[in-house]
Amino acid sequence: MDNDEVFHALEELLHVVVSTGARRRVFVRAAAVAWRGKALIICGPSASGKTALVEALVRAGATFYSDRYVVLDARGRVHPYPGPLVFRDGAEEKVRKCSVESLGGRVAKKPLPVGLVLETQYRRGTRFRPRVLSTGQALLALLRETVQARLRPGFALATCRRVAGSALTLRGKRGEAEDTVTPLFDHLCNAGHDGRLLLSSPA
Repeated sequence: MDNDEVFHALEELLHVVVSTGARRRVFVRAAAVAWRGKALIICGPSASGKTALVEALVRAGATFYSDRYVVLDARGRVHPYPGPLVFRDGAEEKVRKCSVESLGGRVAKKPLPVGLVLETQYRRGTRFRPRVLSTGQALLALLRETVQARLRPGFALATCRRVAGSALTLRGKRGEAEDTVTPLFDHLCNAGHDGRLLLSSPA
């Protein structure tokens, strides 16, 4: 293990300590960006392509919030948790980091309400045609990735319920990140303030 790997392991441990010890914030293992005043949360299993999608969104003009954890307050708003984008290259999973500024992107400075939650995974050649989840399904999707779900279940449940009840939640596999950007922006713009409102799905 070289020095970069050692430092990365220590950094990961520090994030675990911070996320599990937080008392007034809920940490969700996900990524987040913002577009036109609404936050977009991206959930998915490890190695599902979240970072590649965040990179494409930031290059297209989205404001960066986090690539590692989504930090929610009791009102269900997303707070900035900035850091570099972390890519794992090749079978050896070598870590490569990339700053948001190097992509021409902007880092968020204030909390925002969630407009859209996306549970997705990359699959080569797939057309992005997500389906809308119910509030209950959306809540379960968030809780699966919530660090404090077992440590502080009441607070975690109440916070995730606010997000699930006020944001449109979609689930579906996607193809290339660049091809997913415009549909996501369209869905985010069409999501109503009451959440889950999507009168017509973008083609």
